[in-house]
Amino acid sequence: MENSLEEIPLIANKIEPVPPPLSNQSTPTLSHRKCCTLSKNRPTLMGRSCSISQARESWDSLFDESYRADVEIHTDSDTIIYAHASILGIASPVFRSMFKKSRSKHQISINGVPPEAVRIFTRFLYSSCYEQAQMEEHILSLLVLSHAFAVPQLKQECEYQLEHKLLNMENVVDVFQLAVLCDAPRLGIICQRFVLMSFKAASSSAGWKAMRSSHPHIEKKLLSSLKFEDHRQKEKLRKVNERKVYLELYEAMEALVHICRDGCRPTDEHNKVLKENQEPCRHEANKGLEHLLQHFCGCKLRVAGGCLHCKRMRQLLELHSRICADSDTCRVPLCKKLKQRFMKENRKKRNNKDEMKWKILVRKVMRTKSITGAPYFTLASS
Repeated sequence: MENSLEEIPLIANKIEPVPPPLSNQSTPTLSHRKCCTLSKNRPTLMGRSCSISQARESWDSLFDESYRADVEIHTDSDTIIYAHASILGIASPVFRSMFKKSRSKHQISINGVPPEAVRIFTRFLYSSCYEQAQMEEHILSLLVLSHAFAVPQLKQECEYQLEHKLLNMENVVDVFQLAVLCDAPRLGIICQRFVLMSFKAASSSAGWKAMRSSHPHIEKKLLSSLKFEDHRQKEKLRKVNERKVYLELYEAMEALVHICRDGCRPTDEHNKVLKENQEPCRHEANKGLEHLLQHFCGCKLRVAGGCLHCKRMRQLLELHSRICADSDTCRVPLCKKLKQRFMKENRKKRNNKDEMKWKILVRKVMRTKSITGAPYFTLASS
C-alpha cells in the first residue's frame, strides 16, 4: 500500500521524540528503596530485554505526577492524595469493589491513620516498593491498611519486619492487638512469647493500659494464653525431671546386674586398687549401689521394715525382678523369689492397685530408656 503525502516526510526524515529535561526534584530512586518482588535477573519478553528498575520508576512517576488521576483519597488534616482507579483496583480487590459502581471520578476517605502512611501505602500499590525509614516509622499503620484493603504482599512484609527487626518492649502490646485484629496468628504467637519473657515490664507499659480500656477481650485472651504457656512450661519441666528419675532407676538396675554378675567393685579415694586386667567401671551408680547392697545384706532392721535404706533397696530389687528376662539364671539377690511372689499374687488378683502402679512404673522406665537412647545392658545374667 502506498503512503499518503503527509506521511512521506515523516518517514523520510525519521523524526524521533526528544526526551524531556531531568527534573531537579530529588525523588527517591530504586536504589534507595526496597522492592518486594525485585528479581536479580532481567526478564525477557519476545526477545526484548526489560528493565525492571525503569518500569518501577515509571510507575512512581505516574503516582507523583498524578497524570490523569481519577481518584481523590481524603485523609486526616484535609490532605488529598490523587491516584488512578485502574491501578488501585488491580492491586486491591477492596478498591475494585468500591470503584465498580461508578465510572466517574471517585472520592475515598481513609481516616484514623497518618496521611503519610496513606501516601506510602498508595505508592506501594503502584510499584511494590517502599523506603525502609518510612516503613519503620509507619509500620503499624501500614499493617492495618494492608489488612483492610486486602494487600497480602505488603501485609507479609510488615509481619516480617516486625518479627525480625522492629518488635520491642514499647510496641509489643500494640503489635499483639493488631495481630489479633488483622488476622496475623504467627505474629500474635511471637508477641505472646515476647511478653512471656518479660511480663512484668510489658504489663506495666502504657500500651497494656490502653489495651485494657479499649480491648479488654484481647487482654483476657493474652492473659489466658500466658497462663497456658506457663502451665505448659511447668508440665514440660515436670516431665523432664520425671524422665530423669526413671533413667536413674534404669541405670541403677544396670549397675546392680553388673555388680552381682561381674563382681565389679567401684574405685574411690579409699579403694584405688583394681583387679588384674580390670578397667574402671563405667557405671556412675556403682559406688553408692554397692554400699547400699552391702548394707541390705547385713542390716538387722530390714526384717521389721524399720530401715529406710533397706526399703529402697528392696524396691529396686523388685523393680529389677519385674524387668528381668531370665530370673532362673540371674545372680541378683531375691530376683527369682520376688518374681514368683508377684506372679502368684497376680494370679490371685490381690493388691490390684499396687500391681497397676508397678506395671506403670516398669513401662515408664523402659520407655524412658528407649527415648533417651541409654545404652542397653541386659538385666539378666548369662
